[in-house]
Amino acid sequence: MLYVVILFLFAAITLYFLLGGADFGAGIIELFTSDDNKHRTRKTMYQAIGPIWEANHMWLIITVVILFVGFPDIYSEMCTYLHIPLLILLLGIIARGTAFTFRNYDAIKDEKTQGFYNHIFVYSSFVTPLFLGIIAGSALSGQIDPTAKDFVHAYVFSWFNWFSVAVGFFTVALCGFLAAIYIVGETDNVNDIKRYIKKAKISNIAAVVCGALVFVASEIEHVGLSHWIFGNAVSLAAVIAATLSLILLWFIISEKRNRQWIRLLAAFQVSMILISVGASRFPRFVIFKGGSSMSLLTDHATVNTIDDLGIGLLIGSLFILPALGYLYYSFQRKER
Repeated sequence: MLYVVILFLFAAITLYFLLGGADFGAGIIELFTSDDNKHRTRKTMYQAIGPIWEANHMWLIITVVILFVGFPDIYSEMCTYLHIPLLILLLGIIARGTAFTFRNYDAIKDEKTQGFYNHIFVYSSFVTPLFLGIIAGSALSGQIDPTAKDFVHAYVFSWFNWFSVAVGFFTVALCGFLAAIYIVGETDNVNDIKRYIKKAKISNIAAVVCGALVFVASEIEHVGLSHWIFGNAVSLAAVIAATLSLILLWFIISEKRNRQWIRLLAAFQVSMILISVGASRFPRFVIFKGGSSMSLLTDHATVNTIDDLGIGLLIGSLFILPALGYLYYSFQRKER
C-alpha cells in the first residue's frame, strides 16, 4: 500500500503542475501581453480557466494531505526549513484567487478597482509558481542545512540560492508555455491563434534558457544535476522523450494540424521533465547539506496509517476523478 500512496503523491504533484501550472501561466501570459490585446486575452483566459480554476488546487490539497498524514516527518522538516517560501506561495495563491474572483464577478466594475485587481492577479500569478519551483529546487538540491546555527543559514539560504531561484524561473517559464499552448485551442480567431502560438514559442525559448541556467547554477552550487539526469537510465529516457515530443509539437503547429494534440504533447513534455527529476532522486524526497536525506520508503507513518491512507485515496479517486472529468466536459460543452 505504501507504493500506492507514493503513486498518488507523484500523480497529484504532476497534475497540479499541468493544470494549476497552466492556471498560473494564464496570468503570466496576461502580464506580458500588450495593452491593446489584454482585453481579448483576458476574455479567452476566462473561458479557459474561469469555470474550473479553483478545482485545480485540489491536487495541491491532496499533496499536502498525503505528506501530512503519510509522511509527517518529511512534512514537518519542509515546513520548518522552507516556511518562508511556503508562506509566500500560500499568500500568492490566496491573493491570486481573490483578485480573479473580484475582477471577474465584481458587481461594480470600476476602472480603478479593476486595475488594482488586475495587478494583483498577474503579479501573484508570476510569484506563486516562482516560489513553487524554489521550494522544489530547495528540497532536492541539498541546500537545507539542519546543522545551521543561525536563522539566516537555516531558514533563508536553504532556499535563497542560485540553484533554487533558477528552478523557480524555469517553473515560471514552463507555466507560461503550458498556458499558451492550452489556450491555442480556446479560440477560432486566426489572429489570436497566431498571437498565442508566438507567445508559446517565446515561453518555450524562455524555458530552454532558464533550463540552461538551472544547469549552470547546479555547477556553481555543486548540486550535480547533470549526474542526476544523465546518470540515470529512466531520467535520460524521459529527457529524450520530452525532446522528441517538443519537436513533434512544433511540427504539428507549423503544419496547422489538429490543435488539440498540441495540448497533450505539451502536457506529456512537462510530465517527462518531472519524471526525469523524480526518477533520479527517488525515493529521496528531501536532501540535506552533507548528503543525508529523508526517504519516502523509510520516513513514513505507521503501516496501519499508510494502509488507511491508501484505501482512502483509492476510494476517493472513484468519486473525485469522474466528477472532475464531468466538470471539464460540462463547461467545454457549455462554451460550444
